Amino acid sequence: MYFLGIDLGSSSIKMSVFDGDNGRVLKTISVPDFETEINAPQLGWAEQDPNLWWEYIKGGISQFKNKYSIDVKRIVAIGIAYQMHGLVLVDEVLNPVRPSIIWCDGRAAEIGRQYYESIGTEACQQQILGSPGNFTASKLKWVQQHEPEVFAKAAYMMLPGDFIAAKFTGVPQISTSGLSEGALWNFKENRLATEILDGIGLPLGKIPEIVPTFGEHATIDPAIAADLGLDPKVKVTYRAGDQPNNAMSLNVLNPGEIATTAGTSAVIYAVSDQNHMDQQNRVNTFLHVNNTELQKRNGVLLCINGSGILYQWLRKMMSLGSDELVSYELLNSAAAKAEIGSKGLRFYPFGNGVERIFDNKEVNSGIENLNFNIHNSNYLVRAACEGIVFAMNYGFDVMKSIGVSGNIVRASKGNLFLSPVFREIFVNTTKTSLELYNNSGSEGAARGAAYGFGFYKTLAEAFGDLECIEQLEPNKDLAAQYEDIYFNWKEHIKLQEI
Repeated sequence: MYFLGIDLGSSSIKMSVFDGDNGRVLKTISVPDFETEINAPQLGWAEQDPNLWWEYIKGGISQFKNKYSIDVKRIVAIGIAYQMHGLVLVDEVLNPVRPSIIWCDGRAAEIGRQYYESIGTEACQQQILGSPGNFTASKLKWVQQHEPEVFAKAAYMMLPGDFIAAKFTGVPQISTSGLSEGALWNFKENRLATEILDGIGLPLGKIPEIVPTFGEHATIDPAIAADLGLDPKVKVTYRAGDQPNNAMSLNVLNPGEIATTAGTSAVIYAVSDQNHMDQQNRVNTFLHVNNTELQKRNGVLLCINGSGILYQWLRKMMSLGSDELVSYELLNSAAAKAEIGSKGLRFYPFGNGVERIFDNKEVNSGIENLNFNIHNSNYLVRAACEGIVFAMNYGFDVMKSIGVSGNIVRASKGNLFLSPVFREIFVNTTKTSLELYNNSGSEGAARGAAYGFGFYKTLAEAFGDLECIEQLEPNKDLAAQYEDIYFNWKEHIKLQEI
């Protein structure tokens, strides 16, 4: 049996075909073969065309079949991971009525703030463990207020992964974990937060059928199966946001276990059996993939928007407009040529939408202490790496303050964690052990599909064969150095100037 895993990101879509019988990935691809564009019609906005996601995914299945000679007829189930907190509005026949307002779009932050106060901070904290913030519910309200004709055309609101599932099956659905990502899950009573819908003034009728994270959600539409060359009995059996999926992919399932990523954004994701909340809403709690009525499992998430996108920006700047961009390997080697602390150069890695750790404010990036006589490109790259980790650790401190902590962090050996300098900064700043794995979110989504299909009896079985390929420990002397540098970085955060 084969299982298809899809990881719908904002930069690219990764897809894996997993052979359950042999326990191995047959092929992982990334589509398209360029970084997908994020459209910004106005400052602080971020949109993408959901139909393009679907076209890329169809093209990926064609590649598996025609380029890599994989018998896609053997695929029995599909799992979908996706960029969190986005809004896709579709009509009755599941066509988008406007572009998707994606995760880093900041237009609805003020709406979330207003309703946090009008509904009542205590009521919000008890029900959704925080503020509606800039999450999907607030984005839906923005459309209702500013685009009433579009809102009227919309039959259903979905998250990005729900849209892809609906394109496969023709059935509009949303998961319990997806509702929690959208600030629409009542943690106190384990149900749809109808009080939040009522408080914000949103109709219940636009919420599609609610399904669990795992299970036989729906069967593929026969016409779509014929078009893609898939078996007409293929089922969608798993869907989750990319960060819960990433944690699951690293076998991070139990309280005290922590996952991290540093792709387009930088994330720390800790599993807990408590309903943690931060009074300042700097970190957020969502349902983890293995949450059940009998076993509480929440994911406490810290997100720094501008990490990999900062590295991507540096890459473009250092390529001086050339069509052939310098490699990320070159950036990594440049960072290694600069000394710890970057000779006082400090980078504040914000500037990609509103930042949760700063109360959903639009915070720009900044460089401090730049000296034209001593700071070359090597120092600029290293200062960027240090700034990204320092911002992550700033959020780590917030998580510790609400009782969420752990000493071992797991990550895939990809994106910024490919950089030896970045890994060194991370372990010595956070003072944690770092375990690295060779896996991907799309492989995790495929294994999740296998579990949802019933191929695996437990998630522990589905991910039990993962092997740690490298483990890094803090160095006492380096940790002391980074502690001083981090302290100075943190002391110089001035929101009005960065």
